[in-house]
Amino acid sequence: MRKIPLSSSHLGVQELTFITKAINNNELTKGENLEGFEADLELYLKEDRYVAALSSGTAAIHLALLQLGVTLNDEVICQTFTFCGSSNPIAYQGATPVFVDSEPETWNMCPNHLETAIKDRISKGVKPKAIIIVHLYGMPSKIDELLEVAAKYKIPVVEDAAEALGSTYKGRQCGTFGDFSILSFNGNKIITTSGGGAMVCNTEEDKKQTIFYATQARDNAPHYEHSKIGYNYRMSNISAGIGRGQMEVLDKHIGLRRDMNAFYVNLFKGIKGVEVQKQPNSDFYSNFWLSCILIHKDAPFTKAQFQSAMEAANIETRPLWKPMHMQPVFEGALYFGDKLSEALFNKGLCLPSGSNLEQKDLDRITKVVKDLL
Repeated sequence: MRKIPLSSSHLGVQELTFITKAINNNELTKGENLEGFEADLELYLKEDRYVAALSSGTAAIHLALLQLGVTLNDEVICQTFTFCGSSNPIAYQGATPVFVDSEPETWNMCPNHLETAIKDRISKGVKPKAIIIVHLYGMPSKIDELLEVAAKYKIPVVEDAAEALGSTYKGRQCGTFGDFSILSFNGNKIITTSGGGAMVCNTEEDKKQTIFYATQARDNAPHYEHSKIGYNYRMSNISAGIGRGQMEVLDKHIGLRRDMNAFYVNLFKGIKGVEVQKQPNSDFYSNFWLSCILIHKDAPFTKAQFQSAMEAANIETRPLWKPMHMQPVFEGALYFGDKLSEALFNKGLCLPSGSNLEQKDLDRITKVVKDLL
């Protein structure tokens, strides 16, 4: 049986138009696709934002922390329930992560735990230099409450919207709320550039500075002159061409992902102990990049049994993110919370959610669940 993947790239023919033109013009690294892709994203996000296309979302977080002045021995607060791409850039800068737990409605950073962490660190004489919030699996965070806490203590926010392009909070696009915001176009995201990401900036000057650092920080001189350390983080013109084609189907892909979530809601309806992640209320609009379930103790099957049955049918599932404060690489890091993220990790699974799944794939998934019952 063909493997049903968790989330695979969904390409069409429109990408070839942009790629072919770039190849014909011998514009592999630089060219009009880069500016065109950035312009497409700026138009989509609105809010007068400026976008710099980069090599990855992780690179974008790194450059955000760099431009916020995060340096050796600083502390940065980060959501613990996330992928390491959110937290690793803190270490790149020689800074120390302080991990904050989730709240139960969105599974994202808890505003109350955030304020507790800030108060604790200030009382110890160390004011955090930045806060990294994440919209996990496409679900918007409780942004108003988080930004209120950040503003109260005058701490800048890096908004990790890597999984949330097309998600909105109170009608406003995720990726437009932070002092710096970031996007990802990895191969498994809503749209892809094969590998890539973007920095969303509030000013044109911030965009120019981001591109400066992303292109080895070359000063304006006839020779190669460098007064700052730079990085090779710029997206290629070919990758941007894929992105331009993908932007034409972004809203369609979001609709198909949301259809997948509705499929799971219907599939598990009436099955005691199985909970599909949902939007808390009408303020939250998730792209449902990945649809996730929690399997509680009163379910008719265990998490291990469900995973085993899916694997036997060649259907991919994945545990929810293992919290960063539980990772060996961050052993001993400060953590503020009530172990909710740990419980989510123990109970939860991500299910196949791609926008290119077919009815025969849904039938196979349905059969596994019915056989388990």
